[in-house]
Amino acid sequence: MMMRNKTIGIILLLLTAVSVSAQKAERDFIRKGNRAYKDSTYVNAEVNYRKAIDVNPKSTVSMYNLGNTLMQQNKLQEAMEQYVAATKMEKDKSKLAQIYHNMGVIFHSGKDYAKAVEAYKESLRNNPKDNETRYNLALAQKMLKDQEQNQQNQDQNQDQNKQDQEKEQDKDKQDQNKQDQQNQDQQQQPQQPQDNQMSKENAEQLLKSVMQDEKDVQDKVKKQQVIQGGRLEKDW
Repeated sequence: MMMRNKTIGIILLLLTAVSVSAQKAERDFIRKGNRAYKDSTYVNAEVNYRKAIDVNPKSTVSMYNLGNTLMQQNKLQEAMEQYVAATKMEKDKSKLAQIYHNMGVIFHSGKDYAKAVEAYKESLRNNPKDNETRYNLALAQKMLKDQEQNQQNQDQNQDQNKQDQEKEQDKDKQDQNKQDQQNQDQQQQPQQPQDNQMSKENAEQLLKSVMQDEKDVQDKVKKQQVIQGGRLEKDW
């Protein structure tokens, strides 16, 4: 019984020592990360914050600081992942307010104003006295309203353009149908004789008239020849 108690005591002592050592390592990495962040050496800061998370995967401070460092490097999606993970474990309202504020900034920069508004509201729920967040919320709400109005105008313009195109297509179709009908009517109508064309009957009458005129001319010529012939005879 005595030996078992000693064994348990040694194990607890070792676990405590390991925990203290891990906490010290975590704090050291966070301090190094903070110094690097202050010096704007964000890659170095990122490395140290990640090491702190490796030591303590539940360290919301390391997650938040890593998220800020990733934001400075414009790695917005990765930063958002760190903030979301931190919100699931953080209980302190002031820290939650800071996390949601930065989430709102990321949404705002990506012009996702609806989500930005919700993030800023959540930040104010945890810290109603944050004037900076309140200003960002008002700005995001205005941008969201303008965005929705622009989208509505674009939708109306698209609908109007679509209606105009449909009307134009209908008009073209009607014009084509009208032209087709006119062509069909022209094909079905009998061709009328032109003014300079003669009917068969008129042509025959004209031919007879010409022939009669020619006969009359020939008769006159013969008569003239006879008369002239008479005159040509000399009177001896």
